[in-house]
Amino acid sequence: MFDKLGRDITYLRISLTDKCNLRCRYCMPAEGVCRRSHHEMMNEDEIVTAVEAAASLGIRKVRLTGGEPLVKKNIVSICRRVAAVEGIREVCLTTNGILLPQLGTQLREAGVKRLNLSLDTLNPQKYAYITRIGKLEQFHRGLEAALEAGFEKVKINAVLIGGFNDDEIKTLANLTMMYPVDMRFIELMPIQDHDEFGEGAYVPYSRVLEQLPEAIAVPPDGGVAKLYRLPGAKGNIGLISPISAHFCGECNRIRLTADGKLKPCLHAPDEFSLKGLDFEGMKAVFEQAIRNKPAWHGDLDAVNRSRAGRNMNEIGG
Repeated sequence: MFDKLGRDITYLRISLTDKCNLRCRYCMPAEGVCRRSHHEMMNEDEIVTAVEAAASLGIRKVRLTGGEPLVKKNIVSICRRVAAVEGIREVCLTTNGILLPQLGTQLREAGVKRLNLSLDTLNPQKYAYITRIGKLEQFHRGLEAALEAGFEKVKINAVLIGGFNDDEIKTLANLTMMYPVDMRFIELMPIQDHDEFGEGAYVPYSRVLEQLPEAIAVPPDGGVAKLYRLPGAKGNIGLISPISAHFCGECNRIRLTADGKLKPCLHAPDEFSLKGLDFEGMKAVFEQAIRNKPAWHGDLDAVNRSRAGRNMNEIGG
């Protein structure tokens, strides 16, 4: 389905839960999330019906996110049923990787084609700091499990944070020399107010290119990342620039929160409720949300905060 600006909306990102087994500082509060009753959240059947409604309007790709989607007890069943929906060509999943040793093979067999793993630092102490409760060796075990499971593509996402990991750009980029993975650097988005993330925390994607002068531009792969490759690397370097060079004019996605709210734009306050509706009702709400997709997210920087109205773990990474 095309929105009012002619953008073909083909990509649905679904947050399965706002819970997580980490507490990353740019994503969620230290105390975690307020426990909500099951009836407030989308159940498995509703999630599948939402995907069916979306597919009937031209959605072809689904990404399952959180919070941390792998803490969802029925995650494998959800993946299998979503992958089986007519019209869905690709099911992807974003995870911190901690539970992949137990679930990686099952997810691949259920139809998940691609994985994005979150990793902001290769320093064990800094990893413990940014995640509040995580251990770097857990990530490494998850990465190994992802590669062993045979997913079509594995990408690693690092949020660029000035004064925290901008001194590790080369180290993180070198993961593409060691593994058949893409390493993606994402500009920090001002969704939460944190004293620790001041103006200096917002690092433009150009900083990566300054530190990787040997990187060569390669053709885009259909996503929003600007792609580069180090000589002899096994994977690409991806640069995602929602702040310094937004890509709103090419945005083809819509988001569904774990409590059943469609968000036409990550940074806009507008939400459209799907919870409790049948197929036709959901289809009508999808049509309404897509028609109301804004032209762009507005100014975003240390001063101009996101109007999302939720923490990132509540929207879906």
